[in-house]
Amino acid sequence: MKITSKQLRESWIKFYESKGHVNVGAVSLIGDGTTGVMFNVAGMQPLMPYLLGKPHPLGKRLCNVQGCVRTVDIESVGDASHFTFFEMMGNWSLGDYFKKEKTAWTYEILTKVYGLDGDKLCSTVFEGNESAPRDEETASLLKGLGIRPEHIFYLPKSDNWWELEGTVGTPCGPDNEWFYPMDPDAPAPVFPDDYVEIGNDVYMQYRKTETGYVPLENKNVDTGFGLDRMLLFLNGLHDGYKTDLFAGAIGTLEKLTGKQYDADEAARKAMRIVADHTRTTVMLIGDVNGILPSNTGAGYILRRLMRRAIRYCRQLGVEPAATMCAVAEVFIDSVYGEAYPLLIEKKAYILDEIRKEADRFETMLEKGMAEFEKCVNGISRKNAFMAQKDPAYVPETVIGGKQAFRLYDTYGFPIELTEEMAAERGLTVDKEGFDAAFKEHQEKSRGDVHAGEAKGGLESHSEQAIKYHTATHLLNAALKAVLSPDVNQKGSNITDERMRFDFNFSRAMTPEEIKAVEDLVNEKIKEDIPVVYKEMSLDEARAEHFVGVFDSKYGDVVKTYAIGDFSKEMCGGPHVAHTGELGHFRIVKEQSSSAGVRRIKAVLE
Repeated sequence: MKITSKQLRESWIKFYESKGHVNVGAVSLIGDGTTGVMFNVAGMQPLMPYLLGKPHPLGKRLCNVQGCVRTVDIESVGDASHFTFFEMMGNWSLGDYFKKEKTAWTYEILTKVYGLDGDKLCSTVFEGNESAPRDEETASLLKGLGIRPEHIFYLPKSDNWWELEGTVGTPCGPDNEWFYPMDPDAPAPVFPDDYVEIGNDVYMQYRKTETGYVPLENKNVDTGFGLDRMLLFLNGLHDGYKTDLFAGAIGTLEKLTGKQYDADEAARKAMRIVADHTRTTVMLIGDVNGILPSNTGAGYILRRLMRRAIRYCRQLGVEPAATMCAVAEVFIDSVYGEAYPLLIEKKAYILDEIRKEADRFETMLEKGMAEFEKCVNGISRKNAFMAQKDPAYVPETVIGGKQAFRLYDTYGFPIELTEEMAAERGLTVDKEGFDAAFKEHQEKSRGDVHAGEAKGGLESHSEQAIKYHTATHLLNAALKAVLSPDVNQKGSNITDERMRFDFNFSRAMTPEEIKAVEDLVNEKIKEDIPVVYKEMSLDEARAEHFVGVFDSKYGDVVKTYAIGDFSKEMCGGPHVAHTGELGHFRIVKEQSSSAGVRRIKAVLE
């Protein structure tokens, strides 16, 4: 049967509502910290507290279509089947129905609603081990529904068992995975080579103990079927980028590039990457707990995706900011806006942030690529020279860690991007060397601890305190820009929770001035400017217009930190490597400290 993504979402919910389920809707893509992951990677993840026994306010039968983000195999995106964002269609029983109903409903929706051939369905069940018996109950129910006995396979715990690793007292149990031929018209498909998994029913019927498993009084069911994959099968397609989820984005890329998706293999890979990464970018920035590109945590993953997409836009010969925004508009207006209405509300904001990140990276990309080519050419020249001298010479194939760190620190290349570019040239990257260079940079940035304490007002040298200390430099520069060039720091105090900054000024700041300072600091944070450390003579520092307000404490050689052309200060440190690590800056209070001195209290969120 032919079906659109909208019809597939609606049919899943309608079917399970007809079986007494309540649609609980989708939750944020961003992990809330309770499950130890950055992103929700499966439809059941947000429901974990209820699967563990907490009563759900909407009852015992639930269903939804949940957006998910998986980034463990970003480099695989570019083929026909890998995506970083996808949707999981799910339904749950919280101590209500169990295997008899669930096997019947899964078989019914696959064959009666979606029209799959029951004779071609295959299913796997738990083969049993010393801790739990063979799942003959599920196998018997499947046979009763019409699944051919030779299409039921018993597999070990590694394939057909679900549990939370490393826990005791939690629910767990066997699962029943459903498979369908990749080519339904093939005369004699062989399992598993010619089949692909389309969904999974987990039966949480045991409680894990220190010594094994005991039967669970309230048994749960957890179902997950991938919407993107089902859409592929139901439309008789073999390329995930030809469903209606991507058709508009690919069409837009064809128009902008003048290249044909089906006719050019290199362009096809690049279009897939730009389309997939832009889709995930839209969903993450437009999420209810939306994030922005940065150098840490989930923001780093987003930046990595965006900068990979930018690079492939350049390979396609199109301007990255305009191209990604055009593709983003297709996803917002024509594909996901109805299912995720917040995207429509945040459309202008999403496009603006995409444009900023693309423009930010574009200014460094060309120089960074030239630096990368220098690294590659240097290796080639060395290999050629050594091969002439020694026929037994083994060619060098590794880009040095310090070179990779320079690409990261100076040109904003995520290490994974450098590794991917290196692999395309038959090279690898010295990751250990990169980590060592990164650590060395951090230690240099911290500078002299005692000097830092004297000049930075730090109570500790924790990661958060270092972020606050760097933020004082941005605040100092912003105050000079908004209020007066004559404004200077008069003191500061920093803890892990907040920063306090004193400066000379004769009156209270207006609300408009406070907002202007806040906005300017946040603008520089979003620009993710490298914080560049350099030692020089005091005279050199003054000649290059570095600000210093404690001249009597400086020696002949001073430590300087430059944040672009925005902030240049003599300082003992410590500081972050890039301003993007700071988060969001907010002024909590502006008040008098003493005669002619004002005090700002601010936080990083």
